[in-house]
Amino acid sequence: MAQHKPLDQQVIVVTGASSGIGLCTALAAAEQGARVVLAARSLDVLEEAVATIVAAGGQALAAQCDVSRRADVDAVARLAHQRFGGIDTWVNNAGVSIYGRLEEVGEADSRRLFDVNFWGVVNGSLAALPFLRASGGVLVNLGSEVSDAVVALQGMYSASKHAVKGFTDALRVEEEHVGDSPVSIVLVQPTATDTPFPQHARNYMDREPKLPTPLIDPSRVAAAILHTASHGGRATQVGAMSKFNSLASRLAPALADRMAARQADRQQLDAPPRDPRGTLDHPGHGGRIHGGAA
Repeated sequence: MAQHKPLDQQVIVVTGASSGIGLCTALAAAEQGARVVLAARSLDVLEEAVATIVAAGGQALAAQCDVSRRADVDAVARLAHQRFGGIDTWVNNAGVSIYGRLEEVGEADSRRLFDVNFWGVVNGSLAALPFLRASGGVLVNLGSEVSDAVVALQGMYSASKHAVKGFTDALRVEEEHVGDSPVSIVLVQPTATDTPFPQHARNYMDREPKLPTPLIDPSRVAAAILHTASHGGRATQVGAMSKFNSLASRLAPALADRMAARQADRQQLDAPPRDPRGTLDHPGHGGRIHGGAA
C-alpha cells in the first residue's frame, strides 16, 4: 500500500461537505491539521463550518459548487491550488437518493440523480487528477455497499453507485497501471450510515423514508476516508453489513436478491412524507452530520 503525506501536511478537498459524511470528514481532517476546502451548494453552511475550523486554529476555505457542473468543480480545484498551493487528497462525496419503485420514478429525477452521483464523481475526478499527479496524491470516490449489492426502493441510487464503482475501477487501471501514475484511486463503500440521507432524498413513497438498521456512525466513514488519504489503497468497505452484502452479492446472488427484497418495509417510517422533493434540486442548508428528525 502506497504511503502518502501525513494529514497535517495535506490539502484536502471534500465535496458534499455541508452535511453527513462530507461535513464529518472535513471537520475531522481539519482537527488533524489538514488544510481543507469544503465544497457544496449550501454556501452558508460551509461558511459556518469554516468559521468553526478557523476558530480552533485550523485553515479552511468554503467553495460553493454543484458537482453536476464541470465548470463549478474546475473552479474549486483552481481555488484550492491558488489558496493552498496544491491538492493532496480529493474526496468525491456529494450524493443524493430517490425512494420509490423504479417504474414510479420520473425520468427527470433519475437523470438529476445520475448528474450528481455519477457525473459529479466523474467531474471531480477529472478536475482533480492533474493536481493529484503533481502531488502524488489520493482520489477517494464514495461508493456504497450497493456498489456491489442493491437495495429495494432505491434502485436508481443503487444503479448510480454501481456506475461509480465501474468508473473508479477503470480510472484506477488507466492511471496506476497503464499510465504509471503516482495517484492512488480508492473506492470507499460504507454501509447505511446515521446521516440526514433519507431526509435529503427525493421521495415517491406515501411514508417518510428511513435507512434500515443497523446504522454506523459517520465518524467511522470519515476515519476510513482519512486513512486512505495518507495510506492509499484500492477499496475499503466500512461496516460489517457492507462486507456481508458485498460478499453475498458475489457468492450467492439469488440469496442476496431475497435479502434485498426484505429491506423494503424497513425503509419506511409510520409517518407521512415531510419533504418529498428533498435536496435533489436545491441546497438543503441543514449543516447536520447525524440523521434523526428533520
